[in-house]
Amino acid sequence: MSGKKEYQDIGRIVKYLNDHPKCKVMFMVGAGISTSCGIPDFRTPGVGLYDNVSKFNLPFAEAIFEINFFRENQKPFYTLAKGLYPGNFKPSLFHYFMRLFHMKGRLKRVYTQNIDTLESATGIEDEYIIEAHGSFRKNHCIDCNKEFPMELFKKVLEEDKGYAKCPSCKGLIKPKIVFFGEGLPDEFYDSWDKDKEALQSEDQCLVFVAGTSLMVYPFAALPEDVPEHLPRALINMDPVGDFLNNPRETDIILEGTADEFAEKIARDLGWFDELMRISGKQDSKQKTTSVKTSKNQSNKTPTESVIDEGGLCSTKEDKELFAITEKVRNLDLDKENKKDEQQ
Repeated sequence: MSGKKEYQDIGRIVKYLNDHPKCKVMFMVGAGISTSCGIPDFRTPGVGLYDNVSKFNLPFAEAIFEINFFRENQKPFYTLAKGLYPGNFKPSLFHYFMRLFHMKGRLKRVYTQNIDTLESATGIEDEYIIEAHGSFRKNHCIDCNKEFPMELFKKVLEEDKGYAKCPSCKGLIKPKIVFFGEGLPDEFYDSWDKDKEALQSEDQCLVFVAGTSLMVYPFAALPEDVPEHLPRALINMDPVGDFLNNPRETDIILEGTADEFAEKIARDLGWFDELMRISGKQDSKQKTTSVKTSKNQSNKTPTESVIDEGGLCSTKEDKELFAITEKVRNLDLDKENKKDEQQ
């Protein structure tokens, strides 16, 4: 994208928002808005999550999020979950960009494919966030669906002694993340049905689509359902989905990172200082970093009754998989992959 074209497209966004001061904004986001936090996306060659777990003995890379595989082997997902659990990462600049619209009363909804809970970590109220693929926010039994305490599940991960089991039916416990083979939450469908109908009658609303490949349905169909009289703005490394296959005259496509354009748009709106303040950043060069959480020292809730000792063990494979998640958190995988190729 040329500098002139980029400047003009950002100008179109800013003009639309300024010309329509009561205009609400909707976000549809994916893993790309969290990569600067130290969380990998799924499909980027060499550094994506699937590319890196595929070197282990999995039948296919996506098996780590496949419900039938999880029933047979919990170790890969549990080890990965330990490294990706909420509290280990801080929201990105783009997350706080969304928060700005919420603070100004101009946020309609955030539809997210992400499971990292970073949208709510900024302070956006739950009623505005639809986690299409679930999240680490809650845990449940995959058999009876009974909820399982978050702190207890976190303790099971940290102690690394086994996998959690349901105290009622002894079924397996996992976060309420939608695995392949499971249906999306009813909340996703109910919310989108209402929002889609409301958009038909609204004469002003800007829809941002950011950091997503738009490859996983039904989420990938959301931009297609946006009425043609409303503008859509894609922030992504490349045009994808409906923006590529059925582009509209009113579409705005900004090719680059989500953080980059969050900063540029905020500057032109006159919101930059406020964005820096709420995000805790000093300047545009400051990057978000992953932080380790302290272990839960509480001994009030015994974990022995909900742990199956056969689930996780200190094998070489487990240690290697955990090492991968550590590298993922520090985004050091690209360098490591180059070493592997040379060998």
